[in-house]
Amino acid sequence: MQGTDNVEKYKEFFDNITSKRNEEKSIPMAKYMQNKFEFLGIQSKDRRDLSKDFLKELKSKKEIDWRFVELCWENEYREFQYIANDYLKMMEKFYKFDDIYRIKELILKKSWWDTIDFLDTIVGEMASMYPEHNELILKWSLDENIWLRRISIDHQLLRKGKTDTELLEKIIINNLGQSEFFINKAIGWALRQYSKTNEKWVLDFIEKYKDNMNPLSIREGSKYIK
Repeated sequence: MQGTDNVEKYKEFFDNITSKRNEEKSIPMAKYMQNKFEFLGIQSKDRRDLSKDFLKELKSKKEIDWRFVELCWENEYREFQYIANDYLKMMEKFYKFDDIYRIKELILKKSWWDTIDFLDTIVGEMASMYPEHNELILKWSLDENIWLRRISIDHQLLRKGKTDTELLEKIIINNLGQSEFFINKAIGWALRQYSKTNEKWVLDFIEKYKDNMNPLSIREGSKYIK
């Protein structure tokens, strides 16, 4: 896909997806996201079925088409942000060092938990490939933007035994004493997930910092601990 050919192919793809709008389903989908975004009413499986051939063609280029990602993010319908996330997940072998800054731009636009909780896995994969990003992610844990903070807390969710516990502890400490629901929930989620791998570490962490932890974080973090 090059030059003007890109424009036509993008347009054809976007028009095809948009034509599948289901008004009946779009209303409850928007309501579930507190009416923060417009929805076409296309559910996950159908969305992936409709986009898989186009995304497969993009993947064959073996480099991320950031213009496509940007267009998805600019689109008024939330499903296109989900398509961008699906595409980025497909392209994880092709992440470059500086792509973390492009992801940051996505984090800061049209932010809500649905896209953020997908992008944290993307950030986690990038940081696995490029450990130098740990310093940047640690800075995010102190940022005034709650979504950057949430990403920093939860970016290691899939690491299991490869979790950098020193980094995790520093990040969580940076976010203790918060009243923000999405931060306190993220702390609990990070601890709960890691407790599946190292229950003792999580127990010790909660015991050490319980006086400064929100009850929600403690409750969520302890959910799988026997």
